[in-house]
Amino acid sequence: MSELTYPTLRQRPLDPPDEAIRLREQAPMHRMTYADGHVGWLVTGYAAARAVLAHPDFSTRPELMHPPIPARRLVERDQFKVPPGFFLRMDAPEHTKYRKLLTGQFTVRRMKLLEPRIAEITEACLDEMAAAGGPVDLVQAFALPIPSLVICELLGVPYEDRAQFQEDSKLLVSLETKVEEAVAALGRVMAYLYGLIARKRAEPADDLLGGLIEGGELNDDELAGIAFLLLVAGHETTANMLGLGTYALLTNPAQLAAMRDDPAVVDNGVEELLRYLTIIHLGPFRTALTDVEIDGNLVKKGETVAIHLPTANRDPSRFAGGDELDLARPAGGHLTFGHGIHQCLGQQLARAEMRLAYPALLRRFPGLRLAVTPEEVPMRSDMTIYGVHRLPVTW
Repeated sequence: MSELTYPTLRQRPLDPPDEAIRLREQAPMHRMTYADGHVGWLVTGYAAARAVLAHPDFSTRPELMHPPIPARRLVERDQFKVPPGFFLRMDAPEHTKYRKLLTGQFTVRRMKLLEPRIAEITEACLDEMAAAGGPVDLVQAFALPIPSLVICELLGVPYEDRAQFQEDSKLLVSLETKVEEAVAALGRVMAYLYGLIARKRAEPADDLLGGLIEGGELNDDELAGIAFLLLVAGHETTANMLGLGTYALLTNPAQLAAMRDDPAVVDNGVEELLRYLTIIHLGPFRTALTDVEIDGNLVKKGETVAIHLPTANRDPSRFAGGDELDLARPAGGHLTFGHGIHQCLGQQLARAEMRLAYPALLRRFPGLRLAVTPEEVPMRSDMTIYGVHRLPVTW
């Protein structure tokens, strides 16, 4: 039996765990013992990670998974069920049905049309920061409200209702949340969404959720599941990229100056921050539906594979010098948004938000700096999505 377990302890806040890096240097795949005793696999190499994510014989269904780490909230299959419509945890053809309905909503062209509104929201947050004066918590003042307001407008969720779903989504992505707390949080979010769907059926609205209702292909359970996925994913991920990305730039003045002063750097700079930081702290995970060979290793039917994305995205065979943040590095091809059929549906929205938010923040406050030492910034090591819990800044 393998004694290897999933590496989570980060010795430095912006780097993957040393143990994961050491393992990648030895081999791209290793046998690993899961929290329930299952012996599966850990993938730390880029090519192997990409191959697993692309392979049609790997499943994302939760009932086939084994828990990678001991946690207070180990998902219990009879207590914590995936909502209908939550297509992130479905395989084809069920996944295909829901994804197809939404693909047109998140095209590059559609996100381009949203950019003026994203810019307005960003400027409004900056105005409020300027009026309040420093120091402020950049997470609460900037990183969280921008993606929250954008996804609320896109979906048709009243922004004034955000406080409860933000609190509940934080519980759902925390590794410390007990099962009963997670079930209660999910219940509150779903109850809210069912109520919202009922109101939109009574009074049709011109937004994403209203459009799905009008299409008539989905029942209320499916609509609520899709809305839940988009609502949580739409603000949790980008908010943490904005917070952690700003922390990374504030602790790397040369790269901060490039993002602030050179518009030609911004697009690729966002890709490099996505690659370098890789905020997916745990997973993704897949379970083999048949025997599959990956990088010369036989993954047997029923074995779960854990992909260590932060380490795979620093693999020197794909990104030379990948342990350094370099906004000029060609960073395309990173796996932060996944790969294959489950590649992040909202990636173009996230890119648009970051391309507008980082330069706007740094230009409005050219003297932006941490209000505490870098070591005092609390990191989200206790969450499935990495980032900063708070980011005290001044200018």
